[in-house]
Amino acid sequence: MEPAAAPPPKPPWRRRAIDEALEIGVLTAYLFITIGAVNVMKAAVLHDHGVHVAYWGVAIVKAALLAKFVLLGKALKVGEHNKNSPLIWPTLHKAFAFLVLLFVLTVLEEIVTGWFHHMTVAESMAELFGMRLPETLAGVLVLLLVLIPYFAFEMLAETLGEGRLVRMFLTDRHAFHETRPGGPPA
Repeated sequence: MEPAAAPPPKPPWRRRAIDEALEIGVLTAYLFITIGAVNVMKAAVLHDHGVHVAYWGVAIVKAALLAKFVLLGKALKVGEHNKNSPLIWPTLHKAFAFLVLLFVLTVLEEIVTGWFHHMTVAESMAELFGMRLPETLAGVLVLLLVLIPYFAFEMLAETLGEGRLVRMFLTDRHAFHETRPGGPPA
């Protein structure tokens, strides 16, 4: 039996901090666009009923908070699954695991927000699960539909190797054909 390969050394803390800042920035932008689009739709429907609202501040705060929750989940290795199965299964597993995590953390966020507005836990939960239940369920479904492509992209990028998928999307479409370390050209 061959000895297990040593894990690759961790990059320096500065590189990890830059990578994490970039990841949270990209994820926040992605979530802001999707949450913002839903909020524009909601504002358009409300406008038709004579209610004028602007949700952009809420969208950016919610996007930043969810992005930080996702990074927390990644640090806790939420949704880590068998990496040998076809990509669809770990992608869906991770998306559903993060959906549950984000939902639980969002409920906690609502409770804390309620405390700041002098509301009891029951009153805060009534906000989410009472009259707003259809809106809450729609938000959960939209979040799932946002997480699936995010994690699909992430799983595919991990499978292709360091930075290759990003290069294929942004700079060199043929980056997949580069020689992979330890093997023949792809």
